[in-house]
Amino acid sequence: MEKNNLGIPSKSFSYLIICGGIIVIFILVGIFPMYRYTSNQAGEIKKIKDQIEDLKVNGPTYLKLQKEMASKDLHVLPNPKKTTISREEAAKFQNVFRTIAGESGLKAISLTPDSSTMAGSSKFLLNNAVLKGEFVNFRKMLIGLAAIPYLDRIEEISISQRSDSMEFRIKIWLALGS
Repeated sequence: MEKNNLGIPSKSFSYLIICGGIIVIFILVGIFPMYRYTSNQAGEIKKIKDQIEDLKVNGPTYLKLQKEMASKDLHVLPNPKKTTISREEAAKFQNVFRTIAGESGLKAISLTPDSSTMAGSSKFLLNNAVLKGEFVNFRKMLIGLAAIPYLDRIEEISISQRSDSMEFRIKIWLALGS
């Protein structure tokens, strides 16, 4: 038996190297990929746990919002079928306009029909309106006006800031019929 410098027989030394190589290959092929796989899985598990925690925290708020959306009417803008109004009934528009302005929180200062469209055989009647109030309420008033079926169009809107409130000037066209 030959012995090397360490005092180990050379045949035993070669077995030791072969067994050590098998252990290193086993570690490289089996254990290291399994370690990487488990660390990736741990990252995925942490991400899912964070999502679950977010759902626990935000879940009641989400359910509350869903419940509110189901119970409330969505803000659907009115879109009535367009009709016309007779010249005699067009005088009633002032009362309708003042009611809509009051319900929306605005003060109707004036509503005057344009004299050039009142006379003759025009198919439209122009009304010049002046309102005072807050801008938020003006939106409500426009939505209320959109519900009037004989309102043809709003031609011009002028908004100016006054010392006490905002002033709104509107040109409203009504569709006239027979």
